[in-house]
Amino acid sequence: MIEKLNHVAIAVPDLEAACASYRGMLGAKVSKPQDEPDHGVTVVFVELANSKIELLFPLGDNSPIQGFLDKNPSGGIHHLCFEVDDIMAARDHLVSEGARILGSGEPKTGAHGKPVLFLHPKDFQGTLIELEEA
Repeated sequence: MIEKLNHVAIAVPDLEAACASYRGMLGAKVSKPQDEPDHGVTVVFVELANSKIELLFPLGDNSPIQGFLDKNPSGGIHHLCFEVDDIMAARDHLVSEGARILGSGEPKTGAHGKPVLFLHPKDFQGTLIELEEA
């Protein structure tokens, strides 16, 4: 069902410093910040040959990323994102297997303009999983 790894998301306490590290020390191509109000985050993508790293920074007082950073002040890996061909078929299959979909269970539009869903980390060995329709 899952296809390629789309990105690894890392919550960061200082977006500018994180971008500078990836751009300067690692020589990576780093996108401009993009606000995603529906998800409560500002995102930056670090482009790799075979995938991306998504840097997440809280946007607004109710950002779920702020809660993560409160528990992990230095930041850290927040989630893994995998591509799927058909997000609704993937959702239905996962629910039939007992997986829990976070939120309403309906896809939202993600940072790439495509439908996304998040799966409960307790169902995947403590790892938050995002599915994005390819």
